[in-house]
Amino acid sequence: MKLNAKQLRVTKPSEKELARIERKPIYIVLDNVLDTYNIGSIFRLADAVAAREIILCGGSETPPSSRIHKAAVGTEEWVPWQYAADAATAISKLKTLNPKIKIIAVEQDERSMPLSHLTPTPLQNFGEGNGRDEVAVAVVVGHETEGVSRQVLEMADVIVEIPMWGVNKSLNVVVSTGIVLYMVVELI
Repeated sequence: MKLNAKQLRVTKPSEKELARIERKPIYIVLDNVLDTYNIGSIFRLADAVAAREIILCGGSETPPSSRIHKAAVGTEEWVPWQYAADAATAISKLKTLNPKIKIIAVEQDERSMPLSHLTPTPLQNFGEGNGRDEVAVAVVVGHETEGVSRQVLEMADVIVEIPMWGVNKSLNVVVSTGIVLYMVVELI
């Protein structure tokens, strides 16, 4: 189905519509992501995969923001989010709430593995029980130039890297987040 520009800019859903969304146990942690276009676009991704929450950290701008709103096309008004002083604090809090949450950092690093090596096996049984619906995952993406902070990389259970076969050596943070989120949705 092809939608026109007005149809793509959905008005805020009703409380009844929002209550029907089955939020997946996926958290998206923005480790000092500064570009408001990226932040807004990640709100759209979070809505698309029905993520439980976005955690904006450090210098990441927070709603309300006209620049975030423009890229988010309103999704920042209904996607749950919170702010943390830094990503390490946010991850520590997530681990306190669920000690078995899987932290996946998206970064080029000597310890990273290709995204294609991420399989359901390491993600299963990370919830309170053994069911797939009880798995919780936090996907951490970093600053547009500096990436995910060293401290957060040390806290990660897995560091994944998206293979690059061309001349350019990195993808935009939104593109990377989308690729990893949709893979995680398939695995949990």
